[in-house]
Amino acid sequence: MQLTVKRFEELSAAELYEIYRVRVAVFVVEQHCAYQEVDEADRHCWHVFLHDENGIAAYCRVIDPGITFPEASIGRVLATRRRQGLGTRIVSEGLKVAQERMHTDTVHIEAQTYARKLYEQLGFTQVSDEFLEDGIPHIGMIWRAQ
Repeated sequence: MQLTVKRFEELSAAELYEIYRVRVAVFVVEQHCAYQEVDEADRHCWHVFLHDENGIAAYCRVIDPGITFPEASIGRVLATRRRQGLGTRIVSEGLKVAQERMHTDTVHIEAQTYARKLYEQLGFTQVSDEFLEDGIPHIGMIWRAQ
């Protein structure tokens, strides 16, 4: 499994296509959620993905501070192969990117509520009540470097 970390302008057309293909497959089709999946934040983040000869296995984007929150943010977290620890691994890689490339020690996310335990195991703390985002229950969470 190979890790790739690139800014938007560094992505090849094939990489960008594959990122959008898997994100739409998971967030729009699988979760039955009609929303603007491709957004302006894509231009202001690091795209982090694990892939092999079968394509993208896990993905997240690490968004620059000031774009969605005052702090850096991680979003669009997905694993195309479930129950293999890829979700935990990709979020861990996203946190490394935030620290090493953005030089930040705080990350703010809006997590789907069902994934709360995954994020808590990585050190995130819930900071909001549950709310609906595009019809799906979410919670605000913060991670701070130790």
